[in-house]
Amino acid sequence: MDVTQFLQRLHSTPHTAVTTAVAVAIGALFLILVKNLVHKRKPKSPPAVPGWPLIGNLLQLKEKKPYKTFSRFAERYGPIYLIRLGASTLFVLNSVDVAKEAMVTRFDSISTRKLSHALKLLTCNKTMVAISDYDDFHKTVKRHILSNVLGTNAQKRHRVHRDIMIENMVRRLHEHVKSHPLEAVDFRKIFQSELFRLSMKQALGREVESIYVEELGATLSSEELCQVLVLDMMEGAIEVDWRDFFPYLRWIPNRSVEMKLQRLCFRREVVMKALINEQKKRIASGEELNCYLDHLLSEASFLTDEQLRMLLWEVIIESSDTTLVTSEWAMYELSKDLNRQGYLREEIQGVCGPNKITEENLSQLPYLSAVFHETVRKHSPAPMVPLRYVHEDTEIGGYHIPAGSEIAVNIYGCNRDKKYWEKPEQWNPDRLVDDKLEPVDLYRTMAFGAGKRACVGAYQAMLISCTSIGRFIQEFSWNLRGGEEENVDTVGLTTHRLHPLHVLVKPIDP
Repeated sequence: MDVTQFLQRLHSTPHTAVTTAVAVAIGALFLILVKNLVHKRKPKSPPAVPGWPLIGNLLQLKEKKPYKTFSRFAERYGPIYLIRLGASTLFVLNSVDVAKEAMVTRFDSISTRKLSHALKLLTCNKTMVAISDYDDFHKTVKRHILSNVLGTNAQKRHRVHRDIMIENMVRRLHEHVKSHPLEAVDFRKIFQSELFRLSMKQALGREVESIYVEELGATLSSEELCQVLVLDMMEGAIEVDWRDFFPYLRWIPNRSVEMKLQRLCFRREVVMKALINEQKKRIASGEELNCYLDHLLSEASFLTDEQLRMLLWEVIIESSDTTLVTSEWAMYELSKDLNRQGYLREEIQGVCGPNKITEENLSQLPYLSAVFHETVRKHSPAPMVPLRYVHEDTEIGGYHIPAGSEIAVNIYGCNRDKKYWEKPEQWNPDRLVDDKLEPVDLYRTMAFGAGKRACVGAYQAMLISCTSIGRFIQEFSWNLRGGEEENVDTVGLTTHRLHPLHVLVKPIDP
């Protein structure tokens, strides 16, 4: 059929039929174009780490330090890749760029926390600011913890407690040198006990030397309270339940794990009840104190008893652990590097002279700030952000991330990203001095997260660690005990040193 015949036939075809045919043709072409456009725009999936059928990559994650394994994977598969953990698909982010994109730009698509069975029990199903989903409960309780404990104005009100804490630690170090001049001091024993006392003052208004717990039939000392409320819970948080990876087998009992976690939760519950009831007697007598308990009872009456216990416990455990981890590693690095220790001492001397370092001096001490930030970079207190669900299809790092999968941000890997850090395995605070890093600019090291879920305790951690480190260096010279340099194993949910730091200290001549 030539063109003339086609036009004649088209001319003889009824108008309605022609219109319909053209519309169908245009519609078909439009659908084809849209399909091709969508196909072209849809980003590719990230590389997958090879694994086994059913179990996926579980056998490659035997150690309870997955952040190290994830970093090794990143060297081969790049900053973002996917692994399979039983029935779950997990996308792991290992660089500053993709982590920032996920936690800031794509936050609305991945804001819900995914917890292990252990963490669900230990947090009473996310009844904490740090673990709760980004909902009305989270926003409300975050506002309360900032206004009374962790915000700038709240920190000013709690200043006296921090000053007392530092004076107590320095006094105990002097006492140790005087009584055992040739023996190494257990740094953790001193710092941990004083930090726990501080957390109790902020939560309950006063130190608690001991308390009788009726359900346990025993009087617990301050050290035993720290064990129940902090150390045991941190150990329980890394408890692995194989059913987490195969939720369709949740009906199969795992009694050993269940009994251990239930015991931890019971002990914490009865101890917190005893502590709260004791302070309620104080309040009933008319004595009010500047503490989180008094604030919540007055300003947050909507809380259930369980929520009240959990929010108070959160202040205790979070103040007592991660700040210790950072400070202990900082003193390890400074005790190992006498040249940088001396440089820091000279900086403090130049600013403070014969006066004791205070929080007001911190903004004038860039090298001290660099020591802190470099420590949280190399020894990230929280090496991984809790897993998050992906609510909707999204894109991170140019890769397609489907709804229903999970995201893991490997802070440990981000802080060793060679794109940002030269020789990242080395502790070198000098790298941060030229950057003029402000105390409030905590993003670059990624140690405190980013975006709406950045750690609300970052400011307090900086105040305590920096002022404590400054006083320690100002008043003592520090050297590692023999064999301590190789003693760098970690344990637990944070990068907690497996063994306490033991150091030889000597007072600096005035």
